[in-house]
Amino acid sequence: DNHSILQVRRPAHQAAHSIHRNRPIFKMISTLVAFNVGFNGPVRTPPPVQMKARAVPKNEFCYGLPGSLPPAGNFDPFNLLEGKTFEQVKTWREAELTHGRVSMLASAGFLVQEKYHPLFTADGGPAIEQIPQLPVFMWFAMTLGIGIAEGYRVNVGWTNPKAPDHFFQKLEDDYTPGDLGFDPLGLKPDTEEEFIAMQTKELQNGRLAMLAAAGFLAQEAVSGDTWGTYWGLPDL
Repeated sequence: DNHSILQVRRPAHQAAHSIHRNRPIFKMISTLVAFNVGFNGPVRTPPPVQMKARAVPKNEFCYGLPGSLPPAGNFDPFNLLEGKTFEQVKTWREAELTHGRVSMLASAGFLVQEKYHPLFTADGGPAIEQIPQLPVFMWFAMTLGIGIAEGYRVNVGWTNPKAPDHFFQKLEDDYTPGDLGFDPLGLKPDTEEEFIAMQTKELQNGRLAMLAAAGFLAQEAVSGDTWGTYWGLPDL
């Protein structure tokens, strides 16, 4: 009937909300978000992308998930995908996106840290040497911030451990890896095709950022200097 059809076509973000809204962590985070919004005005909620219901393409690379582009193409030199289920590959994609996002922030931080660091004043030098110099409250603040962010991510994307079909790190069936509903600038596309294209762009930038962040860390570890000092440009 029409009621059943509407239930089937309900946007995924609404379904996820109905599943997770009763969890204690989600309630705590919702309270914090509501408190913050009360002081910052209304937040624009992006329209949900209407993803077409379709079977998982088992014969496609990574089960058809975005991120495969020439010239690399179906890049899996160590054959890690062999024998993996769609649920396992989906969890890997969530991890790849998360690491890519952190690496994009880290790479930008490496570039600007020597000239601009408004949160605290340190003695300079490689990042690994600055961390122990942080005030104690910064350690607490970072731990709290990471805990809230990760708690929210888990409650949005992961299945309840008490569910009968749960296994370690299993994601919700209607959850799109990386789509946490965070879009303060309203950049999320309205169509499925544009959304897939943006997912691929984010993946490619995240992969490059992971290599860049690893390069920054290796350079500082080997030389003992930040990139600006190493190249004779300490004021950059």
